Amino acid sequence: MQFRQQALSKLQSPEEIDLPVRFARPQGRLVLVVTVLAMIAAAVWAVRGTVSSTITAPGILAHAQGSYVLQSPVAGQVTGVLAEEGDRVRAGAPLLRVRTAQGDTVVRTIAAGRLTTLVAAIGSVVTTGADVAAVERMDNPDDPLMAVLYVPADSGSTVPVGAHVDLTVQSVATQKYGMLRGRVTSVGRTAQTRQRITAFLGSSQLGEQFSQAGRPLTVLVRLTGSSGTASGYDWSSSQGPPYELESMTLATGAVHLSAQRPVDWLLP
Repeated sequence: MQFRQQALSKLQSPEEIDLPVRFARPQGRLVLVVTVLAMIAAAVWAVRGTVSSTITAPGILAHAQGSYVLQSPVAGQVTGVLAEEGDRVRAGAPLLRVRTAQGDTVVRTIAAGRLTTLVAAIGSVVTTGADVAAVERMDNPDDPLMAVLYVPADSGSTVPVGAHVDLTVQSVATQKYGMLRGRVTSVGRTAQTRQRITAFLGSSQLGEQFSQAGRPLTVLVRLTGSSGTASGYDWSSSQGPPYELESMTLATGAVHLSAQRPVDWLLP
């Protein structure tokens, strides 16, 4: 009954059309202004701003010609080791002396370079075709190093030639000496198998390590040179480490991709 009386009272009362209409309170207008300004700022940033991203990939410092695995051409017992790991060797240099049923045979290198791995030792027995050493190819001791990164195949196509790369070198304290700098010089078009990685680096262990997440693409990085550092390369710090870098040193590269406008993500 009470609700009926209120309804009748409302019908009998005239419309209050002479009262001013309040569209919004001051607080509401402030929220509206802030929202509009935020939307304008977002639109300007989407059109004129840029967003950069990076791809991180494992790799190694090496020379451009890669390495090769030296295999024994004969079977027998090793009676002499004629070189040591780290030695510079010429093409055809004697490496091992092996005693066979037909007499002593000398195992020689195939191409000039640096002896990175020596498996055979005096007294050990080798078979024909067995891996006895790994040699990094290099014509000149002063040949510059490069970085070889193994980028996942689904990300490698986004890496542009000329992209900046920051390298964290395993043998260098990053917090003290910073990161090594370089630029991408080439991106492989064919995914690398474990066998091909092993053949290039001369190490089955590295071949397994770099392919364990799938067949990657090879990204070659030219290190930026500098005459003001002991290593001969440019670092994010002023001097870098006070020593030279060695080839076959593991590293991790952060490849800086091309900056993109946010609006490009929305457009087809």
